[in-house]
Amino acid sequence: MSVRWGLGLAAVLVASGAIAQERTDCDDRFWGWRGPSAHVCEVRQLTVPAGGALSVDAGPNGSIRVTGENRRDVQVRAEVHAWGYDEAEVERIASAVNVRSDGVLRAEGPDQRGRSGWSVNYEVLAPRDIDLTLETHNGSIAIEGVRGDLSFEAENGSLKLDGVAGNVRGRTTNGGVEAELTGETWEGTGLDLETTNGAVRLRIPEGYSARLETGTVNGGIDIDFPVTVQGRLGREFSTTLGGGGPLVRAETTNGQVRISRGRGDLTRLP
Repeated sequence: MSVRWGLGLAAVLVASGAIAQERTDCDDRFWGWRGPSAHVCEVRQLTVPAGGALSVDAGPNGSIRVTGENRRDVQVRAEVHAWGYDEAEVERIASAVNVRSDGVLRAEGPDQRGRSGWSVNYEVLAPRDIDLTLETHNGSIAIEGVRGDLSFEAENGSLKLDGVAGNVRGRTTNGGVEAELTGETWEGTGLDLETTNGAVRLRIPEGYSARLETGTVNGGIDIDFPVTVQGRLGREFSTTLGGGGPLVRAETTNGQVRISRGRGDLTRLP
């Protein structure tokens, strides 16, 4: 049996960073739950003053999604999950989880032992122009509509990008990599994505200009439009798209590579 529990609209103050935090219950959306009988899902709403950069550490268990908007602050929806063997235990675990920002947005909570534990997923609305440093161990990372110095890493989880720009670098060990490019060329230094165990999927608009590098050690490469290949197709290759431009690189060690035409109606970031 899954248990839902919430603290209602109780506003608390995070000691470090003086950020107002509002707690409400949330839908029980812990997909694929197969653990102990009790589970709680609780949302913490935070507003963080926007500087030029944002760091998020999702800890051992948690996903991160950042969406760029025309705004000046950073709004955070932190979805806290706690699980255990009975309702009293999950209430105790959830109440001990503290989402805070001390220069890095993160959560602190009780030690996780046996089959009881907790996790926090972060949904962040941020200014379009902002530098990001994102990290998680077990969870995915998704970024949409952000331009800046973007650095992110996952151990067990996928990476997904849509309409980003700047100096963008991402790594995962176990998970797929997906990027939707927009506009006519890459705006910024370039894109560098890598996975060890997972597929690579790039969608590139027709008429896009860039230097493209991709490859796989154990897997095939599928491109659904004509390119002039430099290197050995099936292992790694580089090519110039259109009039050339910044480097767009996405590689895997163990996985397929698929490159296709993207959404042609998308424009550059405003």
